[in-house]
Amino acid sequence: MKSKKIREMVLGKALDPMKSETRHSLALVAFLAWVGLGADGLSSSAYGPEETFRALGSHTHLGLYMAIATAVTVFVIALAYNQVIELFPTGGGGYRVATKLVGPYMGLISGCALILDYVLTVAISIAAGVEALASLLPLGFQPYKLWAEVLCTGILIVMNLRGLKEAIKILLPVFLGFVATHFALIAYGILVHASKLPDLLPNTFAETADLAKSIGWTGVAAMLMLAYSQGGGTYTGLEAVSNNVNILAEPRVRTGKITMFYMALSLAFTAGGIILLYLLWDAAPVEGQTLNASTFKAIIASIGFGSAWANQIVLLIVLIFEAGLLFVAANTGFLGGPAVLSNMATDSWVPHKFRYLSTRLVTQNGILVMGLAALAILFWTGGSVTLLIVLYSISVFLTFAISLFGLCLYWWQSRKQHRQWRRRMALSLLGFLICASILVVLLIEKISDGGWATAVIIAAMAALCIYIRNHYQETKNAIRSVDQVFANQPFGKHVGPIIPNSEDQTAVFIVGSSRGGGLHALLWVQRMFPGHFKNFIFVNARTVDSHAYGGEGALEQMRSEANATLQYFIDFCHSHGMASSAFLGFGTDVVNEVTKLCEQINAQFPNVIFFTSKLIFENDNWFARLLHNQAALAIQRRLHFDGLQMVILPMKV
Repeated sequence: MKSKKIREMVLGKALDPMKSETRHSLALVAFLAWVGLGADGLSSSAYGPEETFRALGSHTHLGLYMAIATAVTVFVIALAYNQVIELFPTGGGGYRVATKLVGPYMGLISGCALILDYVLTVAISIAAGVEALASLLPLGFQPYKLWAEVLCTGILIVMNLRGLKEAIKILLPVFLGFVATHFALIAYGILVHASKLPDLLPNTFAETADLAKSIGWTGVAAMLMLAYSQGGGTYTGLEAVSNNVNILAEPRVRTGKITMFYMALSLAFTAGGIILLYLLWDAAPVEGQTLNASTFKAIIASIGFGSAWANQIVLLIVLIFEAGLLFVAANTGFLGGPAVLSNMATDSWVPHKFRYLSTRLVTQNGILVMGLAALAILFWTGGSVTLLIVLYSISVFLTFAISLFGLCLYWWQSRKQHRQWRRRMALSLLGFLICASILVVLLIEKISDGGWATAVIIAAMAALCIYIRNHYQETKNAIRSVDQVFANQPFGKHVGPIIPNSEDQTAVFIVGSSRGGGLHALLWVQRMFPGHFKNFIFVNARTVDSHAYGGEGALEQMRSEANATLQYFIDFCHSHGMASSAFLGFGTDVVNEVTKLCEQINAQFPNVIFFTSKLIFENDNWFARLLHNQAALAIQRRLHFDGLQMVILPMKV
């Protein structure tokens, strides 16, 4: 069986990016976006509330404050990020906000934190999901958890390589099962103990006052703040919609806000409700079980499904859906992470390859990097959920704080243009203070428990990104200087087109967006083969990457720019009395598209030799080759294999 056929069986048939209906078929409506992007936030109710409750120690009565604070914080952050959706409807979220509103280097820090955030989204969701399932298994299963996590990560990588919508549809039943079972248990658990609710608030106040007498109000506030910060993982995932607005169905802003409302409402109810259940049902840690598992077990037992076995089966179903949702949440990392890498690649912070789309129109390189990085972190941490939450929360709240600070700056600077700037700035400022406070507490309290690793990883990523961008900038300046040299090449006096004769000797130039590079190749050939070639054909195959596929009108703009570049070469040749024409193609793989065009040209012009330029660096090494695609060499191999002649012209930079 051919490798292409196997690839189609695993990943699905290739999609045509130039068909207008293709993009619309891939865009997510609000409900599917809630499933694909909201699962990250909703799944945090499997570990966020537990971390908060455990941080309270024996003072569990303080959990009421945490339940209220959790629900309120979810809506504050969600409403603040609605502003990001409005201001940046093409996506980019925290990275784009920080870059545009604060500065490129703060954008870099935010982007690095977001990438780490999404890698950890995959790692922590899979680790927590496996741990939830392990709660139902004998303790002897514990040593095998890590390998189960590796298997789950591999499955998710393959699913996402097939396409984001396909992955979401496969995971949809799990998401709906979680929502149905957990919402029902929370509602029942609260209603059964409704008689306790009237006394809960006064009793909490009284117990808090007693605690303050022994440790002081400052001690109480510190305890609350620590528990609140420990549960910071609960709010992770709320930024996912703003990072991925570009994949939403039109009208994007409206779809994004509806999705954000679904996320905020479901997360506030679930996370706040679970903390309230801990209080009402006197939850206590049980070895080998999560706090959710032991609490739900008590609730299910009170319902009574006929026998202990029936109760156990119901609990099994609930925890399977909880673990399943965590796997759905891991999928958010495969959606958001590649999107951030793509945006950073557009700004040359990371290799441009992260903008490339596969034949299934997903950012394949980003998906693979997210998966491999998540596996590395799982092996490094041993799948420890507690340690992963520390790393996760710090990276998330760093991004939150920078983004919300950027919004504060924006509303202050735009106060004369917007009537409602005070209300919006107040919301952004409140969100910033909340997120910055959580970030500071986490850094202070958890710096020795793994927090240092987050700072080191982000700093190392930022340093590497700066090095990459400097390289791209130097290369860009060198190409620009070449363009300037050839920009002054005079046009001739001949007027009117000259049609190529298919029987004449033909030189075909594979060109890109650089006019200087194309003229460099043309003049080089004329100098080396004076009077030999009569036809001069220009070929341009544009790569449809995530940037070009990011919005309505982007493909049309790319087509217009490509046609303008080719027309420039044709006009230049005609002005000098040379027969010329052009061929233009679009696709996700430039090598395939160029090869197809070259085969078409060879069928029409049998006496043909192909030429293209390749950048040659003075200090060539594997890293420079990694940053620049080797399309020229790949095309040459393909054409030589097909019996066609191609010459690569060196272009020193």
